[in-house]
Amino acid sequence: MSRTPYETFPGDLGDAAGVTSDGAAWLASAGTYPRSTLAFWEERPDAPVVLPCGTVFDVVNAPAIFGRRMLDRLWDEGPGSGPVAVFRGRMLLFTAPGTAARLPSLLGWEEWGGRGQGVPPLLCHGTGDAVTVPAPHGDPSPARADTRWLAAPDTRHPWLPGPEILLWAAVRAAHATVRISIFPPADQDAKVYDVSRRR
Repeated sequence: MSRTPYETFPGDLGDAAGVTSDGAAWLASAGTYPRSTLAFWEERPDAPVVLPCGTVFDVVNAPAIFGRRMLDRLWDEGPGSGPVAVFRGRMLLFTAPGTAARLPSLLGWEEWGGRGQGVPPLLCHGTGDAVTVPAPHGDPSPARADTRWLAAPDTRHPWLPGPEILLWAAVRAAHATVRISIFPPADQDAKVYDVSRRR
């Protein structure tokens, strides 16, 4: 099934977020008590939940604008993405377990810190970490606009990108962010002549 990350998926929970019951079951399976999480969501489908990372998924956490650039690269030039959420100004890209342990060393190999101040650090959440997952039922009110699904989980076995794919997307997004000039920097002591006034 072909889709874009900005589509909402028609879910059987009757909500705009598009988290299906299979998607909710997949999310809940990350926790210690999946049935309790699902029961909680049945009572309060508009409530976010904190879930552990490392077994069912890892999460790469990026500032919203840079995360959007990564997501654009994944969908325009790459294989797409797994589930993606926005939470309080950050973009959460759900990835294959093990990504959080491997991605930082890959970014270090790419000399990530030297790419300029326009490239933000990526936070990687894996084993021992937990993230707040948006509610399966999206709240359309402006108060909750900063916590929602962009690409909602809709199956019990969603495809999740690994560290190499996230590295590729981050590097592509960084190249779009960093401006490279073919001209050398101006010599501050050089004399400047206005050649437009020539006769």
